[in-house]
Amino acid sequence: MDYSAANQALWNVIVQFGLLALAILVAHFLREKIPFIRKSLMPVAVLGGFLLLLAKVIGLVKLDQNIMEILVYHGIALGFIAMSLRVPSGEETEKGRLTGLRSGAIIVSTYLVQGVTGLVITILLASTVMPGMFRAAGLLLPMGYGQGPGQANNVGSSYEALGFAGGRSFGLAIAAAGYLVACIIGVVILNIWQRKGKIGYTRSAKEQQLPADFFQSTDEIPVSDSIDKLSVQLALVLLTYLLTFLVARGLTSALSAAAPGLGNTLNPLIWGFNFIIGSALAMLVRVLLAKGKRTGVFLRQYQNNYLLNRISGFFFDIMIVAGIASINPEDIRGLWVPFVLMAAAGAVVTWFHLSYVCRKAYPEYPQEGLISMFGMLTGTISSGVLLLREIDPDLSTPAANNLVTGSSFGIILGAPVLVLVSLAPRSSFLCMLVALLAAVYGALLIWLILRTSRKK
Repeated sequence: MDYSAANQALWNVIVQFGLLALAILVAHFLREKIPFIRKSLMPVAVLGGFLLLLAKVIGLVKLDQNIMEILVYHGIALGFIAMSLRVPSGEETEKGRLTGLRSGAIIVSTYLVQGVTGLVITILLASTVMPGMFRAAGLLLPMGYGQGPGQANNVGSSYEALGFAGGRSFGLAIAAAGYLVACIIGVVILNIWQRKGKIGYTRSAKEQQLPADFFQSTDEIPVSDSIDKLSVQLALVLLTYLLTFLVARGLTSALSAAAPGLGNTLNPLIWGFNFIIGSALAMLVRVLLAKGKRTGVFLRQYQNNYLLNRISGFFFDIMIVAGIASINPEDIRGLWVPFVLMAAAGAVVTWFHLSYVCRKAYPEYPQEGLISMFGMLTGTISSGVLLLREIDPDLSTPAANNLVTGSSFGIILGAPVLVLVSLAPRSSFLCMLVALLAAVYGALLIWLILRTSRKK
């Protein structure tokens, strides 16, 4: 075997990962050294993605587009699997379940508000000044703002296959704009609140001493075991992802054999949203491991929440850098009008919608609930937590936990949204029908938020 640089199949993956690593480290250095960047709260992964994109555009580096797309696709699933494998802390109370349900309704209703806004923009453009506009492109607004670059990549790629030229880059560009909205507008809002006296405390400069149980619970496998604890966590994540592949393959094969027409419609949806199957299987694995420990089959708890959080963060960081860096500006050259309109309108409607529902859902901590949800529903969970820590440095309010529990309920409540996303591109009539159904479903979720908020 040739181990020299001439063997591109051997070294190309290492080179691409090295470029991603270099972008992350340079971005971290700049964030530490430049006060303006540090105060902007822009996540290191986002800044690294933009730096790598700039280096690609000016010809400084050559990125392998195929590898970047693979990393984005697999990164979102692996990240969600790691999150779903975590062992829940404490027992869920009725109040906690209601808050989780409300948070899930807030998340999905925001998707729907963003989706209706995007569809109105693209349908109007297609009916007037841009007759060639892909009408369903408006649904990339909730995919990019609400769910981040992973879903923007997946749905944009599927729309590209259905005739939306540049759909993948357009979706990723919307996701990148969402990060800027979360970081820039979020910080501006925090400063306005502080000047108005709505918040009386800011982020502490000192790092807190974390308790030992933050890193490990007493009944876990010991650190000094015959296998490294991190290896066990990675094995659980990768095994669950293998199960995800097998289940998705079985479902698509069965659909294609039983109903080829239905299979052609649903199979791309199953592979595009494989992270949902992965999350569900991870929860099943978590339940089986817990039952095995209770019945004595397993003597120890295998999951370590701290390491699973780190694994999830790693995959999400890689996904974000690769997603932004893989944007091809040439693909959206003729789409600047819908891009600017959707990015601006998405920020406005997201803020006003969340301002109303968060005030009703979180009356005890309205600012914390609002800014964390705004950060997540324009960027990711990490940007929501970053903004929250500026006014709640100790995370003493339930706002951070609402992002996680709400996302779990959001998977259930958001299932109809996935159907709407797959139906919209089929015809102009279906696109308008999807906009109407999304508005109705959004109204029902808002009613659910208000209804459960009144319960004591």
